[in-house]
Amino acid sequence: MDSILVVNAGSSSVKFQVFVIEGEGTLRRLIKGQVDGIGSRPRLRASGAGSDPMADRAYPIEAIPDVPAAMNLAGEWLRNEVRIHPMAVGHRVVHGGPDYERPVLVDHGVVARLERFVALAPLHQPHNLAPIRSILANFPTVPQVACFDTAFHRTHGPLADHYAIPHQLHAEGVRRYGFHGLSYEHISRTLPQTAPEIAERRVIVAHLGSGASMCAMKGGQSVESTMGFTALDGLPMGTRPGQLDPGVVLYLMSEKGMTASKVQEFLYRDCGLKGLSGVSNDMRELEASTDPQAKLAVDYFVYRIGLNAGMLAAALQGVDAFVFTAGIGENSSGIRARVAAHLGWLGAALDATANARHARLISTKSSRIPVYVIPTDEELMIAQHTLSLLMNGQSPNARHERVS
Repeated sequence: MDSILVVNAGSSSVKFQVFVIEGEGTLRRLIKGQVDGIGSRPRLRASGAGSDPMADRAYPIEAIPDVPAAMNLAGEWLRNEVRIHPMAVGHRVVHGGPDYERPVLVDHGVVARLERFVALAPLHQPHNLAPIRSILANFPTVPQVACFDTAFHRTHGPLADHYAIPHQLHAEGVRRYGFHGLSYEHISRTLPQTAPEIAERRVIVAHLGSGASMCAMKGGQSVESTMGFTALDGLPMGTRPGQLDPGVVLYLMSEKGMTASKVQEFLYRDCGLKGLSGVSNDMRELEASTDPQAKLAVDYFVYRIGLNAGMLAAALQGVDAFVFTAGIGENSSGIRARVAAHLGWLGAALDATANARHARLISTKSSRIPVYVIPTDEELMIAQHTLSLLMNGQSPNARHERVS
């Protein structure tokens, strides 16, 4: 059977899913798995579409030292034991820079261009590219498609796209990109079926997880985002600070003697909920904790979401609906309730019972704006893009999309 493999690689895990291509180009999820604990306690886990377990195996640390080794392990398991030979592989790539506004077929030239953006997403980009290189080396005839977290936001106008810096820097690519685009694109495509009454209207979507951001959408397109040049900006996240005065970075370098690489490590790994609480970067642990600093971190997270909702409402010149998605947004009724309380000035009123049972619509009938919980599915989005490129028969000469 024809299938597409979707890969989302991080620093210590490779998540993968297999989608079967059925009649008229529809996709059905067949397998969901990951290799985690890379470099420490490697483990392969996989389950079928009905969550039935298919594999759960531990490996010695030296067997899976890095992402390419994890990718090879997953690939061998799929080929040799499950008898899956995907016709194409779709990858999540966080940063597409100014060059890519849509998914592209990958070759060595595309990989070389994407390497330029490693410094803009050091937690993600190197690991996103590692399995692409591995497959290019070992299976050069298998089509690969790169899908970008920045692409959905390329509809931003110049006012949302620019920083107040000399134009030459903007021309070189120093601009506001926005991230979590695959998640927002999935919500945008889902709204006509799940909430048709708001699909073309002014919607704020909150992607709340270990990485967190918000997006203002109008007519199903991104108008504004809380993230900018890198994935550090906007909301506080698990280990990233969110909005930060650039003077703080100057202070760390001039007064604390931190090098650029040390500052980068600090901002990406030691700040956010982890740094503020001193307890954890996991919202579940923070909500359950009695530690005052943990409470401060949760309060701060909710407060900043409320502030950014105001900014996005201004960008849209009003709000017609609010959507929660991603790990925290879909699963924490407590965070949703607290955020909704900050949205009272916009007319949001939450139905406590609907919120507690994680209903799709969690606002009251009298709420001036409806509030929804809509699951995201970035992997399905990647599979759809990959299939679309294959069906359109895009030629290798058209692989690179450059936009001015």
